[in-house]
Amino acid sequence: MARDVSDATPLDARSELIEWFAAGEKPHDAFAIGTEHEKVPFYRADLSPVPYDGERGISALLDGLRAITGWETIEDAGRVIGLSATEGGGAISLEPGGQFELSGAPLPDVHATAHELSQHLDAVRQAADPLGIGFLTLGMSPKWTREETPVMPKSRYRIMKGYMPKVGSLGLDMMLRTATVQVNLDFSSEADMVTKMRVGLALQPVATALFANSPFTDGKPNGFLSRRSEIWRDTDRDRTGMLPFAFDDGFGYEAYADWLLDMPMYFVKRGETYHDVSGASFRDLMEGRLATLPGERATVSDWANHASTAFPEVRLKRFLEMRGADVGDANMIAAQSAFWAGLYYDPAALDGAWQLVRELTAEERETMRAEVPRLGLDAPAGKRRLRELARDALALSESGLRARARRDAQGRDETLYLAPLQAIAASRTRAEDLLALYDGPWNRSVDPAFAACAF
Repeated sequence: MARDVSDATPLDARSELIEWFAAGEKPHDAFAIGTEHEKVPFYRADLSPVPYDGERGISALLDGLRAITGWETIEDAGRVIGLSATEGGGAISLEPGGQFELSGAPLPDVHATAHELSQHLDAVRQAADPLGIGFLTLGMSPKWTREETPVMPKSRYRIMKGYMPKVGSLGLDMMLRTATVQVNLDFSSEADMVTKMRVGLALQPVATALFANSPFTDGKPNGFLSRRSEIWRDTDRDRTGMLPFAFDDGFGYEAYADWLLDMPMYFVKRGETYHDVSGASFRDLMEGRLATLPGERATVSDWANHASTAFPEVRLKRFLEMRGADVGDANMIAAQSAFWAGLYYDPAALDGAWQLVRELTAEERETMRAEVPRLGLDAPAGKRRLRELARDALALSESGLRARARRDAQGRDETLYLAPLQAIAASRTRAEDLLALYDGPWNRSVDPAFAACAF
């Protein structure tokens, strides 16, 4: 998330929290695709991490990119911590460990997403090459320890960094050492949101397997195909997971809002100051009963910012975020958007996807989620293997993209972007390919990954 929301409109009633979600509804012909991806920067000369400060640091990289793009700076306490497009809605932000994130603009199709990504990577290379900086296309930094990883100067991250060890053992690894690709997609009504939320949650382990790309930690194999995904299982159980209540009868905006109301807060922002209220309840803020900010009441900004600190496998804001995938190369980034757009934006494909997963029990969904970081496509999926479920989901996505019939200048539809995933479903994950290289040509070193897996 590039910047926290600024809207001081008071919130006086629980109904207003629910209405905030409903305001995201769009007609089908206005549905868009917003793609976000993170990439870990490193110095090509010695494969070391890139700090914020210094002549060749992240700050200098942002300055160079601003000169190339003309985008406006985003600042925190006088430090540049991101860039925002002057039009279109795109932004660049920093994750806690320096992961460089593009939050893409809402675009009409995957062709536009791929074009946006190409332009972004071209601009980043122009700014990064003179500084000797490259970027990993892995879901976790493979070499540096948590202590060796720099921390970016963002106020909300200081609060999170202090709170994470209280609620899980791996939250700091999540913050500092992982990288993901997400796609944000629209819904037309509460019922449409509910179906998409359920399909997205049930199929998120499929995405985790297809995009598994984080098998190394601290310079050696870590025992997982997606260590990034496993890290999320011990980050903060109050705000992560598969949201089993989303499958309850009557689920909708209200139930999700109630979950957020009971999810502990991180901060309250007033002006440029982030107040640490970690562990406090949003209900107390609504009633002016926060111990650290007595009498202060909730605003729209507070609710939007609080919603952004929930980290389930599918997150509801005024759109739905698919959160289960490790980042990969440019083809894989586009594939993430294509996979979910194909399932979500064609009614027949969405209905078919729901038929695929509707009989899965809560226990079976949780088992998939628990096993997929280690087993990938060989994880169980109810009464069959996840690989079979992945192939069926990909076939539905392909049919949905064909039905959308969005074509590029060469007359190709969006199905072309599924090719990397179809190849993986037919063979093995990227992580398994990397482990084979590690045991073979790489001579049990992760250093070659900085050339083989880099922008």
